[in-house]
Amino acid sequence: MNKTENNEPGTLTNEADNSKTENETGLLSLTTPEVPPLPEGLVAVVKRDCPTCVLVKPVLHDLHRRAGLTVISQDDPDFGEAADWVLHDHDLALSWHHSIETVPTLLRVSSQGIVTASTVGWSRPQWEQFTGVADLGEGLTEWSPGCGSLSVDPAHADTLAVRFGSAGLHSRRVELASLEDEWEAMWNRGWSDGLPVVPPTQARVLRMLEGTSRDPSEVIAVVPPSLVECSVEKIAVNAVMAGCTPEYLPVVIAAVQASCNDEFNMHGVLATTMSVGPVLVVNGPIAARIAMNSALNALGQGNRANSTIGRALQLVVRNVGGGRPGEVDRATLGSPAKVGFCFAENEADSPWGSLATSRGWREDQSTVTVFAGESPRIFVDQRSRNPESLIRHLAQALRVTGSPRMLLGIDAMLVLSPEHMARFVDAGWGRNDFMAALGEELLINSEEVLSGADGIAEGLPTAAAGRKVPKFRDEGLLVVQAGGDAGLFSAIITGWSNGPGGSDPVTHEITP
Repeated sequence: MNKTENNEPGTLTNEADNSKTENETGLLSLTTPEVPPLPEGLVAVVKRDCPTCVLVKPVLHDLHRRAGLTVISQDDPDFGEAADWVLHDHDLALSWHHSIETVPTLLRVSSQGIVTASTVGWSRPQWEQFTGVADLGEGLTEWSPGCGSLSVDPAHADTLAVRFGSAGLHSRRVELASLEDEWEAMWNRGWSDGLPVVPPTQARVLRMLEGTSRDPSEVIAVVPPSLVECSVEKIAVNAVMAGCTPEYLPVVIAAVQASCNDEFNMHGVLATTMSVGPVLVVNGPIAARIAMNSALNALGQGNRANSTIGRALQLVVRNVGGGRPGEVDRATLGSPAKVGFCFAENEADSPWGSLATSRGWREDQSTVTVFAGESPRIFVDQRSRNPESLIRHLAQALRVTGSPRMLLGIDAMLVLSPEHMARFVDAGWGRNDFMAALGEELLINSEEVLSGADGIAEGLPTAAAGRKVPKFRDEGLLVVQAGGDAGLFSAIITGWSNGPGGSDPVTHEITP
């Protein structure tokens, strides 16, 4: 990654790498290795530690004699026999670069060294059709499955990815001495949010990048406050440090895109003295696919996806954009939400549709909505048995969002628990009924909140006297369903200033 500050993270290595060269920016990068060529004609990739490969050894001899077959052995250099037509893939470079996943693999290679066709395992009819040679393997079983290639064996895969695949990574390499504590080293370099971070080794970053089909060098966003271009690779580095798995990476990428949108105004969210940060709500099929929590303890700890996706976004803002506390981040008090705040909506149990569908997205689309909010404040109502009572109580709680005297200029998110939502659903209320009734209850008599009323200086200007003023602007209250089945508790997440100079919620589609 392009290094703009001394403490921006790169990828870690504990060993010197003689292929490193220094480029014009003074950063370390890897030279690109050449792809080993394949011999022209028929080629079979095998290993001795494979029963099917051993089974077809007579066929390999026959095909060499009749069709000029070349054998590439992954383990035994003399597999079949010690001959010039048996090549040893001693470093598995051929297998790795040509994506061999199963042995035996039979290839047809052009004079330019390009694989034009392939087949895996042993099947007499397929091999005869593939090679054009009849009567292969008489006396052998008709079919036998192959084995996993050594190049995809977990014992070798990470090492091979670093050796041959990390040339595509542009992050600077940070070499640590063998006795240096890597966890402390990352803290001392300023990469941490105060909690331990996972060392972003080359192998881990490459494995993280397997979670997306995007090019690692693709620039995803320009990250405030330093306005640094952020590539997929930079996001992957920080996702590793946050503890994400590769399956989470598309969500983190979408969260970065949404948060660096001008409408969200990440620079302002950082610079405000109010204790807000990006709150992420995930909707759509991906939430279940990556096992996000939308139920019991959805806003709390214990779920890896919930805990690490929001943290990864915050690390990107810190490490790539330079948004660190005490510098551009000027929150007077801060809040736990600034470590990372992410959860999924419980769409399966919501007859109202999701937050995303209410904002114009389809149910089959996976999205993330980013909202500038603080930590959740619990709302308790254990006695309301009808929607009219509960809606009035909810309105009372929502009126004090930020302050009872802050009207229109601040948004909020209401997280309705299943038991509270059931009061409205059982009475036949839909989302529109709920929002209309709540909006009516949230019309405030301006005299109650004028500046100076009740001896309080904060409030509306006297010119607003004689009016009813909404607590929230149109679409300024986001409603989400989440939480466990038991418990008459919901939550209110206070937002930050909205509109010009403030922050608007942004929803972005999550794509592979």
